[in-house]
Amino acid sequence: MTWDYTTDFLVVGSGAGGMTAAVVAAELGADSLVIEKTDCYGGTTALSGGGIWIPANDAMLHAGLNDSEEEAVGYLQQVIGPAVSENKIRAYVRNGRKMVRFMDAHTPVKFISAIYYSDYYPEFTGGKIGGRTMDPMPFDFFKLGTEFNLMRRSLLTSRVLPFSMTMSEAREMMSMSAKGILIAVKHLLRYAFDIPARLRGWPDRRLTLGGALVARCRKAMLDRNVPLWLHTDAKELIVENDCVVGMRVEKEGKSLRIRAQKGVLLAAGGMAHNIEMRQQFNQLPNGEGFSSASEGDTGDAIRMGIARGAALEFMDCAWWTPSTQLPDGSMQVLIVSKSMPGGIFVDSNGQRFCNEAAPYEDVTKAQWRNHRERASSVPSYLIFDARYRHNYPLGVMPPGKMKGDDKIKAELIDTGFLKKANSLRELAQQINIDADRLEQTIARHNEFARTGKDLDFGRGDSATDRYYSDAKIKPNPNLAPIITAPFYAVAVYPGDLGTKGGLKCDEFARVLDQTDQPIAGLYATGNCAGAVMGNSYPGAGSTIGPAMTFGYVAARHALGIDD
Repeated sequence: MTWDYTTDFLVVGSGAGGMTAAVVAAELGADSLVIEKTDCYGGTTALSGGGIWIPANDAMLHAGLNDSEEEAVGYLQQVIGPAVSENKIRAYVRNGRKMVRFMDAHTPVKFISAIYYSDYYPEFTGGKIGGRTMDPMPFDFFKLGTEFNLMRRSLLTSRVLPFSMTMSEAREMMSMSAKGILIAVKHLLRYAFDIPARLRGWPDRRLTLGGALVARCRKAMLDRNVPLWLHTDAKELIVENDCVVGMRVEKEGKSLRIRAQKGVLLAAGGMAHNIEMRQQFNQLPNGEGFSSASEGDTGDAIRMGIARGAALEFMDCAWWTPSTQLPDGSMQVLIVSKSMPGGIFVDSNGQRFCNEAAPYEDVTKAQWRNHRERASSVPSYLIFDARYRHNYPLGVMPPGKMKGDDKIKAELIDTGFLKKANSLRELAQQINIDADRLEQTIARHNEFARTGKDLDFGRGDSATDRYYSDAKIKPNPNLAPIITAPFYAVAVYPGDLGTKGGLKCDEFARVLDQTDQPIAGLYATGNCAGAVMGNSYPGAGSTIGPAMTFGYVAARHALGIDD
């Protein structure tokens, strides 16, 4: 067979998982190549919060937060259940901190521990109230040179505030603490003087969240001369003697055969934007998706694995999160806004159906369950009042009446995205739900706010609920009465950050066939692989953390390097 290009390790997909694997392979002395079918790199990672969930990481231990492999494994087994083997869970926990150490020692990919960001179920044995989630350190995108222009970018932050924030900074600023105010002033001053960044179409040069992580990974690739091919569509795996030895791709309209002498890693995301495929596997019963994943997330890697005889798992699962749909059709997650006091979710009957401040996957699962069993909930509505509107951001809407508020009104109220009324009854009429039921629901919620105890769903009882809250609100920082006109409503959809079902893999990231035997030469990580978290979401960063960890594992295994 004639080959057009030869490398040691071929990576399909340019999110954090794929880029980590390529960098690890290069650092260990192998040639690697990353291919990406879209016109920019970064995948869904670039649009994300960029956090990784890594138990017993060195940063949390240095901060005096105790953790251990046994505690983490026990916690995960409780959250995940028996659907994922203990061997695979232990491989993740053990190799996660090794991956972080490796990247910290050899590359610009650096993290800090989010010491106040709780696991999503801290009340479980082994759960922690902070430290396991790690934030990527901010990054000056000028260090990427012209490569920055090819990175996938999210404009969310710039549409709300003129500067970027880390997760920890966002929490401080939303609390309006003295530290939060100082952070805001510091960043505003930096923004005012960073004219060169604005001349390049960006608020400032300081990248945070998923953008920082992707930029750091790309810098690590550039430092090692790891090639990245954009506009390169993976078409089929090439097999010789029952071993995957390469791939046929289409690069800018030309068909090429790439030989991979050590292995192929599929890291090309899930099937978030393939509605037909999702319905085939019992997702999206309404026939419509509301995903925030990258537009290239269409199931290509999963289909190639199926063609090679791979087994599948968790195909009916996704990384669910409540979301709004902006007038331009794009989705905006409500991870923060759903938890702030003075806003509740109601269904078409005007009734609550969940603890809105609970982990976002649980909220959306409750939305789907309510839709199936009780009342239409797609969409549901976030109901809030003037006090909430004045104090907290909601998607692209900054808090209070700020410069540009008239433009926001024109874009959001006039398009129907934001409903506004002087009374709850009028608001109910606008969203076509029973006014009496809505008023009863609000009255009951307001009584919970007065006593500080949500007798229906326990909102505010968990440390997870209180991460995004308002400490000034007493006695429960997640509960405030909805009493101050005007009143507002925003449609809430069962969105997702991507799908989590895919190719079944073992603890070495090897893709398994229908008999649970490894397919030689083939690895997978990220959302095209069955999630090590199963149908659960143990903590913030449960998507990217495993993607990077098993990318690290795959590269080492493909090169025959043992610990």
